Amino acid sequence: MSSKNKRTILILRMLIWALYFFSGFIIYSKKGILPSVLITFSRIIYPLSVFWLQIRIKKRTNFLPIDSKMTTSQLWFNILPVIASLLTVIFSLTNAFLYILEILINS
Repeated sequence: MSSKNKRTILILRMLIWALYFFSGFIIYSKKGILPSVLITFSRIIYPLSVFWLQIRIKKRTNFLPIDSKMTTSQLWFNILPVIASLLTVIFSLTNAFLYILEILINS
């Protein structure tokens, strides 16, 4: 892999993490635009999703490790963090987008 390609990947990851951290900043410090249940859920799961994603990226494992020999409880144990993190990403980015849109419309 060329150094230009590695640099592009690094810059893209930095931009994605900056956007995700900015949306977390809005969730914790600003007024939530989404319903309060979704904001509360995002505030609880957001730190866990950051740590979960860092562990998955560092280990370079599959985001959804499913095996045909797993029991039902093992499947749920692997699926629930993925679902919670995915929902948190969607809710936090949507809230950040709506917050910025509201600021732009009201100014």
